[in-house]
Amino acid sequence: MKSIFINIKELIQVRNSQEAPIKGKDMSILPTLKNAFLIVDDGRISGFGEMSSCPDLSGFEVIDAEGKMLLPAWVDSHTHIVYSGSRESEFVDRIKGLSYQEIANKGGGILNSALKLNETSEEELFEQSAHRLEEVMKLGTGAIEIKSGYGLSFEGEMKMLRVIKKLKESYPAVIKSTFLGAHAIPNKYKTDRESYIDLLISELLPAINAQKLADFIDVFCEEGYFTVEELIRIIKAGQEYGLKAKVHVNQFSSLGGIKAACDHEALSVDHLEVLTDDDLEVLKNSETISVGLPNCSYFLGIPYTPARKIIDSGLALALATDFNPGSSPSGNMNQVVSAACIKMNMNPEESINAATINAAYAMDVHDQVGSIQKGLRANLILTTEMSTLDYLPYAFGSNMIDSVFINGEKI
Repeated sequence: MKSIFINIKELIQVRNSQEAPIKGKDMSILPTLKNAFLIVDDGRISGFGEMSSCPDLSGFEVIDAEGKMLLPAWVDSHTHIVYSGSRESEFVDRIKGLSYQEIANKGGGILNSALKLNETSEEELFEQSAHRLEEVMKLGTGAIEIKSGYGLSFEGEMKMLRVIKKLKESYPAVIKSTFLGAHAIPNKYKTDRESYIDLLISELLPAINAQKLADFIDVFCEEGYFTVEELIRIIKAGQEYGLKAKVHVNQFSSLGGIKAACDHEALSVDHLEVLTDDDLEVLKNSETISVGLPNCSYFLGIPYTPARKIIDSGLALALATDFNPGSSPSGNMNQVVSAACIKMNMNPEESINAATINAAYAMDVHDQVGSIQKGLRANLILTTEMSTLDYLPYAFGSNMIDSVFINGEKI
């Protein structure tokens, strides 16, 4: 049966068509319809408009949205939700004064998660990850990118990617998979990093391609992790198998990773807490999307991605959670939207554009989700009753979601 939302106080992110990410000043424009209806047919948006033109309700399942707003479900374009266990002991270490790098140097961080993951069965890893996915879907996420990168071995990385594939097959959210074998150099290869890079390029990539386990490739380009030269080698190898690049750059330092990523047509560059004028000029001359991860900055106490600098330069910005056990143990996109307003000086319209349509471009699913358009999936958030849309990021500690719909079905 078709369903219809009626009496929608405000229908948010209405686009007749949108063929590029929203950039610069346009990010402050969020098209809406007041006192609206929206029709869902076979899991997709089939029509919408003002209530004055609402069709006869016979034959519809009716959802009365009186006093409530309807917007596209969040798109989370950067997560690491497939992991084993947790790392709260490192959280306490940071409270005691240790830095992220110091914790990593004493065996914590990514290598800690890799140890736990390789000791966890595939079945248990799936169960833990499925629980997290269900949690973020209830919080309004309708599309999500999930990375490997805690295996750091042939079998560990393949196990993670198989789990992501099973999540794709088991849940209705739009899910994209990213191969992040270049997340850290495992201890086994500390004195022979070339052999590890060869494992990624010569063994893992062919095996991943054979089983169609990844959509994207990623590299953590940072001091103590992977160099710019290694970034280029790895993403070029991934491109030979049709994997677009989405890369970690400029979290703690600017090494030239942004230029390398843009030169090789990366889909997105993620983190950007450190952003130089030279980096900004490179971004201005590329189609690569910048992605900010404010929950990571909040949790680690590091600078926030300079959103105003990026947007005021006429660029597109997306937002994501970076959900992971070490630096951002939350997949709450509502918190991300609020943090972007509070800490990154973005206005509500900019933050919602960044968490919906631009985020959809950052994970290459803009033709499926991220806006209210005919033919797109009916992945939707119905808010509780609100005075204005600004109340959504303003009430950062409250749950302003009444219901979440994925492919038109209430979850």
